[in-house]
Amino acid sequence: MTTRASGRFFGDTAILTARSLRHIGRSPDTIVTTAITPVAMMLMFVYVFGGAIDTGSHESYVSYQLPGILLITIASGIAYTAYRLFQDKNGGMFDRFQSMPIARSAVLWGHVLTSVVANMISLVVVVLVALLMGFRTGASVLDWLAVIGILALFTLALTWLAVIPGLTAGTVEGASAFSYPLIFLPFLSSAFVPTDTMPGPVQAFAEHQPVTSIVDTIRAIFAGQDPGNELWIALAWCVGILIVAYVLATAAYRRKFA
Repeated sequence: MTTRASGRFFGDTAILTARSLRHIGRSPDTIVTTAITPVAMMLMFVYVFGGAIDTGSHESYVSYQLPGILLITIASGIAYTAYRLFQDKNGGMFDRFQSMPIARSAVLWGHVLTSVVANMISLVVVVLVALLMGFRTGASVLDWLAVIGILALFTLALTWLAVIPGLTAGTVEGASAFSYPLIFLPFLSSAFVPTDTMPGPVQAFAEHQPVTSIVDTIRAIFAGQDPGNELWIALAWCVGILIVAYVLATAAYRRKFA
């Protein structure tokens, strides 16, 4: 990519990201709605089921299950990315962009970066509620930056995954419904109960899927512990999903608007 082309890409991406963020700013209920479901789950698990669940640790249950709730928040938020892409596609916005002298990839990146910003805001809301519920951590500033980095990378990976149904779905329901399995995936992980309490086949699946590694890594960082190899496994999952989703999403975009 030449310097001129690179400059145009970044400039166009910034303009289109600002456009998408303005749309969200006009309907802040999107962020609120994204945070409501995870917060409701957190309240239910802590105040209804928390007393009956033995995690095998001395930390409070709100601290134990917070990493899983954060991932559910991201999975809920990316559904709106697929929805916004579907609306732009069906509303003819992509066709208009194709006729303008802008970098083609900037159209997708504008939506992707908007998703990352919106999800980060939703995550802040969830963490603030968790603090009110008794969540405490001795994590340092660097630890928090590490957690933010992992969550941002996970958001980026799932957002590119959301681009695919956003471009290819035939209905608005189909565009956003793909996120439902992702929302429930943490329930088959170490997010809410230790995996060694699960039946054999379920335990095997739970211990070899991305959510468990990411949850265990964030939980260890919040507890001031060394996540060890789980950190590298979590990063490998995030990067792997990101690469595959990016390749498939850009291929779908080229086929749709070649």
